[in-house]
Amino acid sequence: MQPAAYIMASRRNGTLYTGVTSNLPQRVWQHRDGVVEGFTRRYGCKMLVWFEPHATMEHAIAREKQLKAGSRARKLALIESANPAWRDLYPDICA
Repeated sequence: MQPAAYIMASRRNGTLYTGVTSNLPQRVWQHRDGVVEGFTRRYGCKMLVWFEPHATMEHAIAREKQLKAGSRARKLALIESANPAWRDLYPDICA
C-alpha cells in the first residue's frame, strides 16, 4: 500500500483529525466503523475529506507533522481547495 497523510472530519467545518497511514482504505474504514477507541470515535470524524499519497512513509509522516503544526484555518483552506463540496472521499479510494 501507498503511505498517505489524510484529514477526517465530523461534518463540513466540523471537528478535524489529521493522520498518517500505510493503508488508507483500511484506516479510513476503521475510523468510519469506530473499531479503534480514540479521537475520531469520540468526536465522530467519519468523513475522509482530504488525503495526499506519498512515496515513502517518512514523507507522509513529515507531511502529517507539518499539517498538525499548522492552524485550523490552513487545514480548512487545504480541504476547500481540493474538495470544496466537502464530499466524503472514501468511496473514491475503495473503487
